[in-house]
Amino acid sequence: MMSEKLLKEFNDQLRYEFESANYYLAMAGYCKDQDLEGFANFFLVQAEEERFHAMKFFNFIDETGGRIEISGFGDPQNDFSSLEDVFTAALKHERFVTSRINEMMDIAVQEKNYACVSFLNWFIDEQVEEEATMTGLINKLKRIGENNHAIYMLDNELAQRTFTPPAGEA
Repeated sequence: MMSEKLLKEFNDQLRYEFESANYYLAMAGYCKDQDLEGFANFFLVQAEEERFHAMKFFNFIDETGGRIEISGFGDPQNDFSSLEDVFTAALKHERFVTSRINEMMDIAVQEKNYACVSFLNWFIDEQVEEEATMTGLINKLKRIGENNHAIYMLDNELAQRTFTPPAGEA
């Protein structure tokens, strides 16, 4: 069972995970508008991953006897100046999510809620991966600049991305 404070944070994070999915759908829409199907695929897969994260929170709240609360969120950014701008916005968002997860971990540790600590450890590891992925793509985009051939190659690479839930968590 979670304290009211921790339960509120978990329900807020449930909302943020669904909001993240919408952010990535908006980014996919921008990429589709630029005829960059591979980049769009990257963000569509990212949105699917965020919905998976949201459902992990949904199920954990339920399994620990908490009351699941679904709330709304604002409109995501839909316009960007470049691919680098899109990924910079994605990295900024992932850093926000990381700070949220860390705040929840601080509360869980303080309250000695070890079930929540265990659950949040998965997300801490996941956020390291998320930030590294976005940073790596930003670095690639900076290196290739306006080289259309290199953008085309990266677009083809990102078109191959798929989402596979971790084993035993489908």
